[in-house]
Amino acid sequence: EAQIFVAVLGASNYTFLEATWSQQLPDWIGSHVRALDFYGGCSELWVPDNLRSGVSKASRYEPDINPTYHDLADHYGVAVLPARARKPKDKSKVENGVLVVTRWVLARLRHQRFFSLNELNRELKVLLTDLNQRPFKKLPGCRASAFAEMDQPALRPLPQQGYEYAEWKVARVGVDYHVELDGHYYSVPCQHARVQVDVRATTNTVEVFLRGLRIASHAYCAFKGRHTTIDAHMPAAHREVAGWNAETLTSRAAAIGPRCSVLVERLLHQRRHPQQAFRSCLGVLSLGQKYGIARLEAACARALKHNAVSWSSVQSILKNGLDLELLTAQRTLDLPEHENLRGAAYYQSNHLH
Repeated sequence: EAQIFVAVLGASNYTFLEATWSQQLPDWIGSHVRALDFYGGCSELWVPDNLRSGVSKASRYEPDINPTYHDLADHYGVAVLPARARKPKDKSKVENGVLVVTRWVLARLRHQRFFSLNELNRELKVLLTDLNQRPFKKLPGCRASAFAEMDQPALRPLPQQGYEYAEWKVARVGVDYHVELDGHYYSVPCQHARVQVDVRATTNTVEVFLRGLRIASHAYCAFKGRHTTIDAHMPAAHREVAGWNAETLTSRAAAIGPRCSVLVERLLHQRRHPQQAFRSCLGVLSLGQKYGIARLEAACARALKHNAVSWSSVQSILKNGLDLELLTAQRTLDLPEHENLRGAAYYQSNHLH
């Protein structure tokens, strides 16, 4: 079922409405943008309901506004004052607007069936025009005339550039000074490795902020497992980054075994920048804590044999016990010395009768 978004201006009760598929963030933000285009201007204050898409955490004194909704309000220069929970009088205008829309718009459609959202919105647009031009009962004029007289002159002009939908997430920069978004990795200046940042993503760009200051900007890339790296973000001559470098990783791998060492070296060399492989190398080395050094070495040997040089391949080998085949074979070949074993010299001596 479709959801109905309703917006009402304070003085004139001039109403906007549209149908959307959900109350999720993209629909919620999109409805605001279309409402402002409908009004042709912007007020100084919005009083939304405590919808999750608008208010992350409701509070009587300090409500936590959703970052994307806050971003939208900043773009239009609007203050957001959410209605208090269970205080319908805080948003009496829109409460009354919803009641009017239910009676004079939705009730007229109750016997109709629509097969697309566009079809429904076309019909709603016709009925909305009729609603806004419907004469007031106790006041002269209608919503449309009151809007032209009172609200429209007071609205601030819309920004020349339209709002581009963006979502925010909190992330932590890895030791390789890259931050992950949708499976892709974007670089930040190397001195910010391991710090917590805010990531703003649109359909075209990815921006990384540290305490409100933008420290990196990239074109959005949908390829998972890949890296987007700006050379200026890299440490000079691949120097140590937050305690990790290629030499440290290869040294730790060599301590596990020769096959693990070879696999880590191949991971480092198959990327344009060795730092881009730091996560994979650390992931491989960490598997030794869970499965043991012997099994990790055997898993690396199997991965190299099948040219499956990646953390996910080594993990899959260990998870499915495929490394145990090699360990079993090694134990069979490496028989211990004891008195019941007869070597070749025994049969060349006088022990034969």
